[in-house]
Amino acid sequence: MKIVILGAGESGIGAALLAKKIGAEVWISDGGTIKEKYKTTLVEHQLPFEEGKHSIEKFFDADVIVKSPGIPPTAEVVQTLREAGKSIISEIEFAYRHAKGSIIAITGSNGKTTTTALIYHLLNEAGKNVAVGGNIGKSFARILAEETQPSDLYVLEVSSFQLDDIQDFKPDVAVLVNITADHLDRYQWDMAKYAAAKFRIAMNQAPSDAFVYCVDDPVTMGEIWKHEPKAERLGFSLEQKPGSLIWMEKQEIVAGYKFRVDYQGMQLKGKHNAFNVMAAILVAKRLGVTDEAVKAALPSFGAIEHRMEPVATIDGVLYINDSKATNVDSTFYALKSMETPTVWIAGGLDKGNEYGILDISKVKALVILGPNKDKLLEAFSGKIETIGLAEDMPAAIKLSQQLAEPGDTVLLAPACSSFDIFENFEARGRIFKEEVEKLKSK
Repeated sequence: MKIVILGAGESGIGAALLAKKIGAEVWISDGGTIKEKYKTTLVEHQLPFEEGKHSIEKFFDADVIVKSPGIPPTAEVVQTLREAGKSIISEIEFAYRHAKGSIIAITGSNGKTTTTALIYHLLNEAGKNVAVGGNIGKSFARILAEETQPSDLYVLEVSSFQLDDIQDFKPDVAVLVNITADHLDRYQWDMAKYAAAKFRIAMNQAPSDAFVYCVDDPVTMGEIWKHEPKAERLGFSLEQKPGSLIWMEKQEIVAGYKFRVDYQGMQLKGKHNAFNVMAAILVAKRLGVTDEAVKAALPSFGAIEHRMEPVATIDGVLYINDSKATNVDSTFYALKSMETPTVWIAGGLDKGNEYGILDISKVKALVILGPNKDKLLEAFSGKIETIGLAEDMPAAIKLSQQLAEPGDTVLLAPACSSFDIFENFEARGRIFKEEVEKLKSK
């Protein structure tokens, strides 16, 4: 079998390693520059590759073409291959074809990373033979390539970009946390097309599978009738309502008559995290974890890196890293959870954001990070008393420190993509934390 892999990021490298493991003839092609760590892996495993170009004739000889999710369908190489009738699949589709265990797949515009990590935590603490990855950590294909014994369960965060190129991928449990405006530039600014991409997570499911979803999410509920998931539907909501199997009563999470757990006793806080916790509980219970084991594991789960992550308290000011808030909806929940006067750091590549929904009642100052300042200035001039501009993260931290007083919070919640001046949101969050740590020595 000849396999050509388009793109040499985490997904592409994972697919290459898996292809080699199954004895396929492999070729990796990246139109840009391959990161040094990935190039080292390719050389170590003697995998042939090219960078800075695409030798299209090699694609025409392929039995399988695996595309990395970051490459858009409008890319010239993709369009050329599709016009030639070549089938292109995603890395999660390729990995699925060679996986033996059950799959739990989680998608959504916001909260999918926290939900994925929490599901893994609950299953792992219950003694299950489980692996975690996908759009976080190791790619699904790399997990399969590197494990010596198959896992019984694979918990995978999956993005709409990954779902765009599936064919047979079928999770035993699919979780759709929510759907809010994000990545619309990839979907012709059409919310229905973006929602359809998210619902692909359930398109191959059977009645014996489970589909976990938010009954409170208006887009999900507005679109579900179009896609009609065949799996058993397991809903969650803040209040008990038709379709909900789990909900909130005051400060408790309730599932039926027997299951009750105090949400106040968990490290995760806020309404948005309550949704994530309820989804994770539904999955764990579906997979046979006892109520007692779920309750025992929940309090030990902490914040995810770059997701409402407390970094330090310096001179009475709390610094929080929410670099993963790459859209307005995610930033909405971050700002809503603030209980103290807040210096808000925002900015980046705008993805068609509408900032009017944001609750800025606790925001005493806004620091706009990076060159794309005009839309944020237009949205908040006259509404936030103090607005400052910072070309880079060191300048943003310096200005925030000057504006904050003891008892305040400095919150990095950009509401935008990181790709203006950072490699990705992880790099943005790491640099934020590094600059905050420097304040301790000053």
